[in-house]
Amino acid sequence: MLESRPVRRWRWLVGLAFLVAAALLVSGLRARREQGTPVDLAPAASRPLFQSFVTASGEIVASRYADIGSSVMGRLVALAVAEGEAVARGQVLARIDPVQAASEADAAAALLRALEAELAAARARETDARLAAERARALIAQGIQSQAEVDAAGATADAAAAAVEAADRRVAQGRAQRARARDALAKTEITAPMDGVVTRLSVREGEMVVIGVQNQPGTILMTLSDLSALDAEVKVAEADVLRLALGQSASVSLEAVPGREFGGRVVEVGASALPLAGGAAAAREFRVVVRLDAPEPTLRPGLTCDVRILAEEVRDVVTVPLQAVVLRRAEGGGERQGVFLAEGGRARFAPVETGVIGGLDVEVRGLPAGAEVVAGPFQALRDLADGAAIRPRAAAGGS
Repeated sequence: MLESRPVRRWRWLVGLAFLVAAALLVSGLRARREQGTPVDLAPAASRPLFQSFVTASGEIVASRYADIGSSVMGRLVALAVAEGEAVARGQVLARIDPVQAASEADAAAALLRALEAELAAARARETDARLAAERARALIAQGIQSQAEVDAAGATADAAAAAVEAADRRVAQGRAQRARARDALAKTEITAPMDGVVTRLSVREGEMVVIGVQNQPGTILMTLSDLSALDAEVKVAEADVLRLALGQSASVSLEAVPGREFGGRVVEVGASALPLAGGAAAAREFRVVVRLDAPEPTLRPGLTCDVRILAEEVRDVVTVPLQAVVLRRAEGGGERQGVFLAEGGRARFAPVETGVIGGLDVEVRGLPAGAEVVAGPFQALRDLADGAAIRPRAAAGGS
């Protein structure tokens, strides 16, 4: 069936439009190629001092603190301190009901007295048996006592001596039981192990206090902290922890004290990663502790903080934007890193060695200061080839 003239004309117009669009696209690409890829340029900067920092967040903690628990179980009958109160070493903080412990101490003392009386009686019997044996040996020499009677007297003396030794050991055991009972009675009075401040009070008078057992933690009555020395305890990502070492300087800022920074030093770097919460896969973190050089008396444990640790510093180096460093295939195989230099409207690949990374810049070796490098955008850097035509992106925007 023959097509009508209007249909043939419509198809011819569509084909012509397609050819015109393709021609315009090709010419546009050719013009763009001739003009060059639009890029961002940045100079290689000379730095007299270049520093690299590790940042992390955490909270303020006391350098020395103690969670105060109880070694005996019972009802808390007296609470002698309040949260925020300063206490001295040896000061009574709380008392546990002493009735049961006191009765056990009295029972242990009475038992010891009974055992000591048994020991005295055993010693008296041992003395009598020893004298009887000596008399029997004297009489046998006169022919009055038989050998059997002498042997029996000797055996009785030996048994009496063994009874004294057993009674003496029971007395030692009774003394140990009395000491333990007295210790339990003394521990119903809970005292401060150091000078400090009660930074957390977890119980009230009248509550029951339990001691810890195998998988059951005991009651924590309070936390006592020495606020003369404070630390910033933070979590550092695994990518940064190997750059840290003891003694590195740091600055600590707190949301509660805006506009202030406190100097400090790294005093502890975790040897193993912190446990992950739950079973989800996540980046590992390490515990790092920074000791504040001059903490203010107003600071308190639990305040959130941000820490900036000086990990590395070098002098008289050349730096470029971190994004400017790219990888390209080497002639002999493998890859090499370098930057693209802007020379006469062309991109020239220049191999470099990198060093310290600080913020968004990186130290490079093998590049003169002031050289213009291609710093972006990322898409252009990914596809850029050695010798390709380039043009500053700012110039492209103004045209």
